[in-house]
Amino acid sequence: MLFEFLKYISPTWYFNLMPADQSVPYFVDYRKLSKEEQGLLDIDDRYRTLQGKLADAAYQAWQKGIIKNEFRYSLFNSTQFHNSGKYKDIKLFEGQIVRMISYVFVRDIQDNYHFIRRFFNPAIGWYILLVRLLSLHNPARDLTGFLRSMKVKRVDLKKENSWLILKDEYHSFESALVKQKPKVTVVIPTLNRYKYLKDVLSDLEKQDYGSFEVIVCDQSDIYDMNFYKDWHLDLKIIRQEEKALWLARNTSIRKAAGEYILLFDDDSRIKPDWITQHLKCLDYFKVDISSGVSLSVVGGKIPENYSFFRWSDQIDTGNVMFRKDMMRLTGMFDRQFEGQRQGDGEFGLRCYLLGLHNVSNPLAGRIHLKVAEGGLRQMGSWDGLRPKKFFAPRPVPSVLYLSRKYFGDHLSGLMLLFSIPGSIVPYRYKGTKWRRILAFCSLVVIWPFLLFQVIKAWRLSGIKLIEGSLIETP
Repeated sequence: MLFEFLKYISPTWYFNLMPADQSVPYFVDYRKLSKEEQGLLDIDDRYRTLQGKLADAAYQAWQKGIIKNEFRYSLFNSTQFHNSGKYKDIKLFEGQIVRMISYVFVRDIQDNYHFIRRFFNPAIGWYILLVRLLSLHNPARDLTGFLRSMKVKRVDLKKENSWLILKDEYHSFESALVKQKPKVTVVIPTLNRYKYLKDVLSDLEKQDYGSFEVIVCDQSDIYDMNFYKDWHLDLKIIRQEEKALWLARNTSIRKAAGEYILLFDDDSRIKPDWITQHLKCLDYFKVDISSGVSLSVVGGKIPENYSFFRWSDQIDTGNVMFRKDMMRLTGMFDRQFEGQRQGDGEFGLRCYLLGLHNVSNPLAGRIHLKVAEGGLRQMGSWDGLRPKKFFAPRPVPSVLYLSRKYFGDHLSGLMLLFSIPGSIVPYRYKGTKWRRILAFCSLVVIWPFLLFQVIKAWRLSGIKLIEGSLIETP
């Protein structure tokens, strides 16, 4: 159970929804933790309700990477997983929007403002107060709760994390899965990026794990067959005329001979133990998905939580490993996202809602070059909020298709309210404070244009919702 006010900051956060099996291992009761783990948390007794105090501690535990296997529920231990190690063919995804159960949030107004003050910039508290007053919530209760939280000091979540406790044990862990040497299929879609793909394949040649194949789905305008000669890899090439990222990944996964799928991008660099670290993570934590972190060289600052293991709230299809059989449960990637954004976000949310468990893996990281030429950026935009063309919809319609499908129109509206103003800062400058301030000042002038873009995106996402998902079976 977390705080209601999180919906104003992260309206489309995975954890705002309950998985179908109603199991939530991600947020723990701090009273059940060891003394050493409790020592990582700043327990606050000033909350008006016990529920608020426990939710505060649970949020910290998640942020600090406390992963408790005894609280987890995995398909590997459920009736949905065969003893033979294959997922049942459960078709929950075909043409339906599964009705999900929301968390029972902490509702106490004062506790919510208290929580916001502890973990977010003070400006966020003012933003939430303004939104609530304009949306006709009880002004006396909100003003009272807000004013009583004014003296609450912000907590530094960066000081210590569970990696300090886990490090020695993890490094000494002898992975039975790695010793078994299951075959891994590395899937790489590529589009007009031979210059960068050369380094990708070179890094794969240096892997210390030998049991893997590489499938490259090449959509380049000018196909260079000779490029793929003389690599010391088990290399398979699929020539795809249509420029379609999710078709490329779906096709490659279907042709994969590996027991495990490792999705990768064509503009990345990795260390020699990359595959090994993904397998080791799956084995150590006994989870379904290992999400390697992506260290981008363009855009905002690298988050602090990329430096330690934690329950993940996203899937990046440029660096993630899972069993191939898992897709019999989830279905393939939704082709409604072709040429647009957040196809991986939708797949990750689908995995979460089906009860699959996903750990963010800092030791299987990649350097993501995010080059401006080729790839999805050639077909679409830098991200889901920043279209390339002046009169293009903002956000990209697929972003609203995802949020409206799973979270509804109200939370999608809150997502737009919180994210659109900052999106006018160019992607490469989004981590620059003074540019963000300048962008917000310019809203006074350009808001009619932004409104036009948002209305256009809303209309186009509505068309996608009427058409329905394009998710095929494996």
